[in-house]
Amino acid sequence: MIAVERLTKRFRDLQHEQGFLALDKVSFTVQPGEILGLLGPNGAGKTTCLRILSTVLRPTSGTALVAGYDVATHPADVRARIGFMSNNTGIYDRMTAYEMVEYFGRLYGIPEDMLKDRIEHLFERLQMREIRDVLGSKMSTGMKQKVSIARTIVHDPPVLIFDEPTSGLDILVGRKVLDEVRSLRDQGKCIIYSTHIMSEVEKLCERIAIIYRGRILAMGSVKELQEQYERDDLEELFFELIDRHDREVASA
Repeated sequence: MIAVERLTKRFRDLQHEQGFLALDKVSFTVQPGEILGLLGPNGAGKTTCLRILSTVLRPTSGTALVAGYDVATHPADVRARIGFMSNNTGIYDRMTAYEMVEYFGRLYGIPEDMLKDRIEHLFERLQMREIRDVLGSKMSTGMKQKVSIARTIVHDPPVLIFDEPTSGLDILVGRKVLDEVRSLRDQGKCIIYSTHIMSEVEKLCERIAIIYRGRILAMGSVKELQEQYERDDLEELFFELIDRHDREVASA
């Protein structure tokens, strides 16, 4: 469902003659009914990768297929089959929860009769009926996250991307977000979950890819990586891989 092969992205940068290398030959796949955790510190390249997959950025080289469509040559087909939720909810102050989800449904071209039924289903499933008519300016952080999830999945896409979706949330709201991601996986969705929170990937993801300075340092299940690198603690494994990479770069 998602197939990334040697994906590379350079940005123009006056401090670097060749430009700033944000992604360096990244490769991975994600299947339906699977959550791949993209784990890395801030600035590791996670968001750059996800923006390419969602067609916001174009790759410098390499390929990325989403639901069988190339992100560079068929961006409209990709956007129709993907839902992208970031930690920046971007909720419009003057629109109600219902109006916001309805607006995104229309952007995706959902027929009016189908859209109404879809919104009613989502508001029931996400327990949003009590905030149906609440303006964005009056919403709590938790309310905004619910609206953000609803508008991300209103068109029922087969592929979903979550970029740091629990950042800044309290523990109760964060847990509800994780529960919804699990539910979407159980429906057969193909999901990438980007975070720097170790406990979330341990609880949520079948496989993880540890990314740092634009490179994937290791990929596999938590158990596989712990056995491979002989570390019981994921956090210790994470820091060891980063330290090892920095030493190799320094000695090169």
